[in-house]
Amino acid sequence: MTEFQIAPASPSDPEAAGLIRRHLDQMAAQSPQESCHAMDGSDLEDPSVAFFLLRRDGSALAMGALKRLQGDAFELKSMHTLAAARGSGAGRAMLEYLLHLARCEHAAGIYLETGSTPDFLPARKLYESYGFKECAPFGDYSEDPWSTFMHLDLRAAP
Repeated sequence: MTEFQIAPASPSDPEAAGLIRRHLDQMAAQSPQESCHAMDGSDLEDPSVAFFLLRRDGSALAMGALKRLQGDAFELKSMHTLAAARGSGAGRAMLEYLLHLARCEHAAGIYLETGSTPDFLPARKLYESYGFKECAPFGDYSEDPWSTFMHLDLRAAP
């Protein structure tokens, strides 16, 4: 298996913009507009957000971001893997990378919002396998039947 390379990227990079567009289109197809919380390219340019691309053999296969919240918490954002790369370990590699970064920043925890429908079950299972637990809405989120909110306490996680 070829190794993955993960590095900071600009959301306006053409490959990043293509992944962001695919992600937004997929979210729009799977959830009502008012329940889509995916960030577009301009949102991902915010200074509170660190955006990354995962590449293999020079091609971008996945993306992910960490958004700094108040205090010592982060939010996992824009996790997306191309359909052709699903099952390759790319999503798992990106998640591990972002968790490592958060730990290096001395984060106490990481939050995320993902879909609650069966389409999002593989994502929820991945997060659960790393110790994320369902939690109440956080930040600016509110209760939404289309959303599942999760938290990982990094102080307790190995």
